[in-house]
Amino acid sequence: MFTIEHGFEATSITLIDDTVGPLLEDVCIKSYDDRIVIEQWDATRDRMHRITLSMNQARDLAAALDLPEGVYQRAEP
Repeated sequence: MFTIEHGFEATSITLIDDTVGPLLEDVCIKSYDDRIVIEQWDATRDRMHRITLSMNQARDLAAALDLPEGVYQRAEP
């Protein structure tokens, strides 16, 4: 399950773990004009983990999700 919220500075997508078994903390993805920020709370360490991707890295990640193992370079449009 997930939610999408459009705000003034960013669009936020929250991924909610609704599987059977031990549940993981929600993942929040914030899309800004120039970057993507991925956050997840770590209850065992009592802190937020944060990863920031450039828009280029985010496009590479999106493309990589459907490709087999290998080395790739996206062609710019």
